[in-house]
Amino acid sequence: MKPRWCCPTSGKGYHGMGKPKNPPPKRNPRFVPVYLNVYDLHPINGSINWLGLGFYHSGIEVHGVEYEFGGHNSPSNGIFRGKPREYPRLTFRKSILIGRTDLGPHEVHKFMEELSKSYTGTSYNLIAKNCNHFYNDVSLRLTGK
Repeated sequence: MKPRWCCPTSGKGYHGMGKPKNPPPKRNPRFVPVYLNVYDLHPINGSINWLGLGFYHSGIEVHGVEYEFGGHNSPSNGIFRGKPREYPRLTFRKSILIGRTDLGPHEVHKFMEELSKSYTGTSYNLIAKNCNHFYNDVSLRLTGK
């Protein structure tokens, strides 16, 4: 059994990569910000954060949707989406602007569908493939950084 410390699976409010129930409004994609949202995984973060240490989870916010990666016992999709800065059971810490994307909402959704083939629930690994690896892959594609 693989540990899931970085990115526990979510429940309420998070869905797999099916079609969005309420697609976000269309915007000019040339200027859409992309954020890294950071969550505390453990209450001790408040005491050790000043040392640059802590246990965190991360998600990517774009077009009013937050995408995250987490492990579970099924080989199905491990990418989840939900309302930004409202991850169940975790404390939101901060949001960091990482850049802007020229991809529209539909293109981002298609990219996530393609990425979900390699980010399955059973592919999660605390060291080799966690929420931070997901962040790196998504950030590179969306912002070039």
